[in-house]
Amino acid sequence: MTQTPSTPSWRAALSLFTVLPAGPPAELGAAGAARAMFWLPAVGLLLGLIAAGGMACVQAGGPSGPRQLLGAAVAIGLLAVLTGGLHLDGLADTADGLGSRRPAADALAIMRRSDIGPLGVVALVLVLLIQVTALAAVPRGWPAVAALVLAAVTGRVAAVLASALPAARPGGFGALVAGRTGRPGRLATGLVLLAAVIPAGLALGGPAAALRGLVAALAGLLAGGLLGRTARRRLGGMTGDVFGAIIELSAAIVLLALVLSL
Repeated sequence: MTQTPSTPSWRAALSLFTVLPAGPPAELGAAGAARAMFWLPAVGLLLGLIAAGGMACVQAGGPSGPRQLLGAAVAIGLLAVLTGGLHLDGLADTADGLGSRRPAADALAIMRRSDIGPLGVVALVLVLLIQVTALAAVPRGWPAVAALVLAAVTGRVAAVLASALPAARPGGFGALVAGRTGRPGRLATGLVLLAAVIPAGLALGGPAAALRGLVAALAGLLAGGLLGRTARRRLGGMTGDVFGAIIELSAAIVLLALVLSL
């Protein structure tokens, strides 16, 4: 289905980035994909809240360590299921491509393969392990919910900011959005995230919590930015896989930074 002005960009974003029922998948041009890209943080907010609900249900039985770890695993698993594993697949492919240390054309060819190499497996295991254990280390209740939502949203804001970089190849989703989003929109997206962190942190734990959230969000954005710059240097630009890798890596860094600041 081709996106028309009557097709909301938020619905296109849901069909592109989640498995949630949002009508038939939209076939977007560059302009429609760019508009949908700006809805990605809102999609992260929705998914984060759903995953936080699953975590809260598991952890409601008591404050034991194993239950806390199980709740975190359920939450991260729900995020993977709700996105169809799309971003995790991108993480593995990006690790294989960048880790191959081959010229850009060869690295991109490796990333297009359907199999996962050893570096991709290591990246998947390590990032998921950090996400689950770091989330489990955050105090249960509202702090854990806020940490999960912050990680999910920050990772997607980092992807929006990375859309300033050019595409590595002419085909694929990356070519639809890379270098095509407007600078004012990207700047507003980042500022809205940072502005929202402060009152949320103040409400949850006062100035100290607000500062921890702000530092964690900045750390996640920095990690995503570094990965995007690495992709530009090694691959020539962005691909859909790299966008997925940025989301997963940034989320992991947010959770890690929150735990280290406790």
